Amino acid sequence: MNIIKNMEAAFLFALSVAGAASVALEAIPPAQAHVAAPVAAQAAGIATPTSMAVVKVSAKRMTAAEKQQSLALERARQGA
Repeated sequence: MNIIKNMEAAFLFALSVAGAASVALEAIPPAQAHVAAPVAAQAAGIATPTSMAVVKVSAKRMTAAEKQQSLALERARQGA
């Protein structure tokens, strides 16, 4: 009989914790997403449904000797 009383107490405790958690979670306001302004998106070069992102590369191409030197340096770093 003592076990049944303990089970009843555990059930009531779990029910009260679940009820309190339900009330606490309901009090939290829902999340709201904020969309960036379209002008800022176009200025940053970000693609939108109406415009395409454009990337401008202004670097010079590497010569064959510079490529070989860069590859050798990269391989040396991977081995270390």
